[in-house]
Amino acid sequence: MKINLEINGDSVTRDCDGQQPLVWLLREELALTKTKIGCGLGQCGVCTVLLDGQPIRSCITQLETLTGKNVTTIEGLTAKAAVMTAWHELSVPRCHYCHVGQLMTATALLDRTPHPDDEQIDAAMSRQFCQCGADPLIREAVNRAAEIINSSGSISDEPLNG
Repeated sequence: MKINLEINGDSVTRDCDGQQPLVWLLREELALTKTKIGCGLGQCGVCTVLLDGQPIRSCITQLETLTGKNVTTIEGLTAKAAVMTAWHELSVPRCHYCHVGQLMTATALLDRTPHPDDEQIDAAMSRQFCQCGADPLIREAVNRAAEIINSSGSISDEPLNG
């Protein structure tokens, strides 16, 4: 089947197996390898990307469902000034297993809820497995990112490179 979608602002058209998971298109065909593969069952959140601004598990999202949709991966994220700065300032562990999914989920939360309380943060981040046990620090970083966004009035358009 043929799919047409937008990935990180670029139009992508592919002939593909419609049941192929998005993560394979991203990693194997488009070389967007910062989206990781974890459990392959949609449980851990390592493969989280944004679909029309909402976090989804790319390991269980079939390509046939994506025609006309907008996908954002960590390579296309535009929240560097807020989310990455907060993670860096607070030395949140970045084990390269779960942190990409955390950043994507935190970005989606802050896009729809500019002033989240701890309960909202915990609810949004609860599906993101963290093997480091850094959940309290992650909550603090999301709060810090919200402060940065709210003090600057916007999220940076600078591409995220990490």
